[in-house]
Amino acid sequence: MAEALPSLMLPASSWIRRSVHRRWLDHQGFRLLDFSKTSRMTTGFGPLDNEGKLPADARPDTVVTARMTHVYAIATMRGVPGCLPLAEHGIDALNDALRDPQNGGWWTALPSDLASAQDRRKQNYLHAFVVLAAASACVAAVRGAEALLTEALEIWETHFWSEEEGVFRESFAQDWCDEEDYRGANSNMHAVEACMAVADVLDAPVWRARALRVPERFIHHLGRENGYAVPEHFNRSWTCLRDYNHDRPTDDLRPFGMTPGHFVEWSHLLLKLEAALLRQNGTAPAWLLTDAISLFEAGMKAGWNRSETGGMLYTVDFELEPVVRNKPHWCQGEALTAAAALLKRTGHARYETWYRRIWDFIDLNMIDREKGGWRQELDADNHASEVIYPGKADLYHAWQATLNPLLPLAPSFATAVAAFDG
Repeated sequence: MAEALPSLMLPASSWIRRSVHRRWLDHQGFRLLDFSKTSRMTTGFGPLDNEGKLPADARPDTVVTARMTHVYAIATMRGVPGCLPLAEHGIDALNDALRDPQNGGWWTALPSDLASAQDRRKQNYLHAFVVLAAASACVAAVRGAEALLTEALEIWETHFWSEEEGVFRESFAQDWCDEEDYRGANSNMHAVEACMAVADVLDAPVWRARALRVPERFIHHLGRENGYAVPEHFNRSWTCLRDYNHDRPTDDLRPFGMTPGHFVEWSHLLLKLEAALLRQNGTAPAWLLTDAISLFEAGMKAGWNRSETGGMLYTVDFELEPVVRNKPHWCQGEALTAAAALLKRTGHARYETWYRRIWDFIDLNMIDREKGGWRQELDADNHASEVIYPGKADLYHAWQATLNPLLPLAPSFATAVAAFDG
């Protein structure tokens, strides 16, 4: 892939400029795409086990379906065979069986698999991925994608976006009553990615403006006040819930404490947002760069440097002491993406060093050359573990880590591939 807007900051010696490294990234991405094709079910996609197979009791999962649709739609534009039918399959499921026809919005799974009212709640985290999938599929001209994006945006804007707060609300009961008394950094972080994609796909700057308002609150105010160690959990009055899920430290979406992998994920999102705003009108707030640098430093200090065996650990407490020392694969992928983004933006040699160090760790510990895919989680000693994430359900984070270094910081994924891939 030839980057149409090469960064003059990248030194000639950077791995990202080396043709062998770029071919290696492509190869790893293609391996991941092949591995995850078996996640297709009659409806949507389901989570794979460690062998790359659907377990006997597998059920369609809407987040997995949306993520797979996003990935395979973009892979379609790159000319990878077999990906368009998978993207179409995902769009069909999101337009039909996984959608709530009575109240609007999307279930987390098939309604027959949802046993309680809690299971049937409408989640911002999920809806952000439905929007992202629809936006990417629109760029790839996947059948049914435009209708999905129109409906998803209407639901997302009407129910989840809070104009007063400049963030997304968290969840509602299935009929949109009973708003949850919670404001979460995680779902809002993924909402920023979806907002930037929509802004590019629809040429709608209002979504880019919303993307800016979210980190302005969560990062430039709340995160900066805490030394860029980003608190995750708040109530609707914006009181930080420091003991939230204290009894559930390994929760996969809302763990107790803070998540250094999110510090670095915010870091590269801020750089992408800065680039998007500069492309839009030539100006962007200066704090996007300074906060991105500080977030990366805070994340690597709290997450990577606390691990004696390398890698980014899962969570820390408010004194930055490790809580869960296990190392999810997505934390490594987001650290890698942040290092690449900062390298492109600044040209500083320390980010090249981090970029190589993180890939070395992933290559030697995360990439499963025996069974395929990436190991989703390691323990503190870098042995395969399933305490937080069983199986190998997540293609999205690992695959994006192989593609991010090859693309400019803006526009967003699908739009960039459509314009620049070669």
